[in-house]
Amino acid sequence: MRFKQNGGTGMNKRKEMSKGKGPLRRHGMMTGRLHVARNGAEFLVDPETGKAVWIAERDLGTALPDDTVTVRLKPRGDEGVLLRIEERAPRSIVGTVTAVGRFTRVQPLNPTYRQEFVVRNAHGAKAGDRVVMRFVRWDSRASAPIGEVADIIGPKDDPSLDTLAVMNQYDLPASFPADVAEEAERVSARLSTPGKRLDLRRKFIFTCDPESARDYDDALSIDIDAEGNRTIGVHIADVSHFVTPGSALDREAYRRSTSVYLVDKVVPMLPEQLSNGVCSLVPGQDRLAFSAFLTFDARGNCVERRFAKSVIRSKARYTYEQVMDAISGKKVLKPRERKTVLAIHELAQQLRKRRFAAGALDMDVPEAEIRLDANGMMTGIAVRPYDESHQMVEECMVAANESVARELWMHGVKIPARLHEPPDPERLDELRANLSALGISCGDLSQQKNLARFLSKIKGSPLEGVLSVMVLRSMKRAVYSAERIGHFGLAKKFYAHFTSPIRRYPDLILHRQLASWISGGGGRLDVAWLKRASLNATEREQVADDAERALDEIKKYRYLEEDLRLRGTEFDAVVGKCTRYGLFVDLPDLAVGGMVHISKLSSGFVRFDEFSGTLSGGGKTWAVGDRLKVRVEKVDFDRRQIDFVPVDGCAAPRAARKGKIKGRR
Repeated sequence: MRFKQNGGTGMNKRKEMSKGKGPLRRHGMMTGRLHVARNGAEFLVDPETGKAVWIAERDLGTALPDDTVTVRLKPRGDEGVLLRIEERAPRSIVGTVTAVGRFTRVQPLNPTYRQEFVVRNAHGAKAGDRVVMRFVRWDSRASAPIGEVADIIGPKDDPSLDTLAVMNQYDLPASFPADVAEEAERVSARLSTPGKRLDLRRKFIFTCDPESARDYDDALSIDIDAEGNRTIGVHIADVSHFVTPGSALDREAYRRSTSVYLVDKVVPMLPEQLSNGVCSLVPGQDRLAFSAFLTFDARGNCVERRFAKSVIRSKARYTYEQVMDAISGKKVLKPRERKTVLAIHELAQQLRKRRFAAGALDMDVPEAEIRLDANGMMTGIAVRPYDESHQMVEECMVAANESVARELWMHGVKIPARLHEPPDPERLDELRANLSALGISCGDLSQQKNLARFLSKIKGSPLEGVLSVMVLRSMKRAVYSAERIGHFGLAKKFYAHFTSPIRRYPDLILHRQLASWISGGGGRLDVAWLKRASLNATEREQVADDAERALDEIKKYRYLEEDLRLRGTEFDAVVGKCTRYGLFVDLPDLAVGGMVHISKLSSGFVRFDEFSGTLSGGGKTWAVGDRLKVRVEKVDFDRRQIDFVPVDGCAAPRAARKGKIKGRR
């Protein structure tokens, strides 16, 4: 049915409804995208408050994850009942064929789908095959949803096909369109027409990246004047010179919006001819850059900032390990080079201390890298340290990002800002209650500096991992925004992404705006377009994160399935949560979690103390943060659930652990 109001059409009205405004909202209804959590909880996000509106499964009808739905709000306002499905989400569903016959059944790989699908024609797929399925319809909860097989990936037991399955599941492109590839082949010719630039080819400029890095999109330099002021040079690959607005490369970069870093494959935002070619700041070759020059006084105050298009020639390519050796005093670099590195390191540490003094949250954790064999099977995890070499680069990038955002925003230029809002008071109250149940005094966490101090206090404690996750879950997700600016986690009033235009589209937008600004063009873009681009970038970033996490999880579950079958390894585990059903535990060495059922804790009665959040039985007590050794008992790949069993005698009595954590009452 179509209707009009104030000259609008039904479609315009529906768009208005999706923002939570208009008659729908006034009559206790809301339209939005259906989110489904891993535990099966379904919800919409209220666009007016940002809070979740939960929908019980019995009230969900035939809606599926990511469908646009309209719900009627219950009196409390935080629960809803499905009224109608406005639009089915476009979806490719990757699943495993569980049965073949008159009714072939497919179990989706994504555990947020709670139903098996029925397909009438398997098109040659066998039980145990992974397939790509198209959604056809779902008319009633009394019957299964219907799909059709679009492609056969191969046997689910073949780990070499995991990446292909995840790429299909998240619609990640395997290649670039023909017009994009053709344009990429011609793009190197633009090196010969650099335009007016600051010539920095004689300056000592270097890159610092992981040993395995293939593209280098940022480089550093430093100058110190007679008064001791230090000017850091942050030189970023000038992707905007090669990717022009409206071009095939630009349209595809906008569509992808971010590079996706899967465990064994990169799905890049830009073709290799740019990311590993003309835009990569390789040593000894002339490259076009956008340089930010930030001058800091002796106290670490930024007293001047200026920006220029430049041409550079990197003099050295360092790894993090080489820089860390130089910082540690090892003579791995030439004296002049080491002096430069140490000067930047000293400034970076000063900036870092100032940032944390302002209330920045220290959430840095070592990066875990999954190791695979030639067949795509996980063999283990290597933890890459987050040390002062990484901090040196990070602080310089943060300073450049902040300075560009400040320069443009302060002059009234709307930008795709990196927005990280403070947590909701309700989330902080819940966090404070959980910490209190553990006997941990944390003060008023609504004060940013108190929250920062708390994170600093738990560094190195036995509960650091568990508590950091608890704090992280209370935080809002960082997004791109053309309307608001500020980064709570970094304690920055102004912040945007400028330093990685090879792999993030918002950075490319910011480069174009800054280039226009410094040349007198004003730097302004259509605000409506900026809002759409920011929303698209946020959504594509979420897809990238989900895909990366999904493949990591698949590899880990395969590894644990094999361990259950062949090895029976004893793993170190940490209790993350106690419930009346058992312990949720995390395996720090694998960054994966599961459950120890109460029946495995004691042969007798096990009591759950809701006030203290502990489980007791058989003369032992378990609480959050306790360590124990476990073995895998069961791996349910489809539901992404792991059951563990404790190794006998591994859990120490609760009383033996009192007072070990600084900050407990």
